[in-house]
Amino acid sequence: MVHSDILDNVMTFASVLAVFVLALVQLIKNNINLPRNAIPFAGLAIGMLIGTAAYPFTELDIVLRLWAGGLAGLSATGLFELAFNYRTGYTKE
Repeated sequence: MVHSDILDNVMTFASVLAVFVLALVQLIKNNINLPRNAIPFAGLAIGMLIGTAAYPFTELDIVLRLWAGGLAGLSATGLFELAFNYRTGYTKE
């Protein structure tokens, strides 16, 4: 496999996983009392777990599934924060 094909497969798999990771992260945020700064770590962990558990659906190696899951977890968390948590102001005041 060419390296660009591998990267395409990882990104495609991460895009599919992001939907499921987003749903699970929201479920955890609504039911478990976590500090806000721990949510990205929870998304990363959930993404990596789902990426590992999805072995019947892809032929990617375990390392590539972990990368795809981690990317899905971080992107799902960031996407939700970007879309639904509008923040005003500046970083330096």
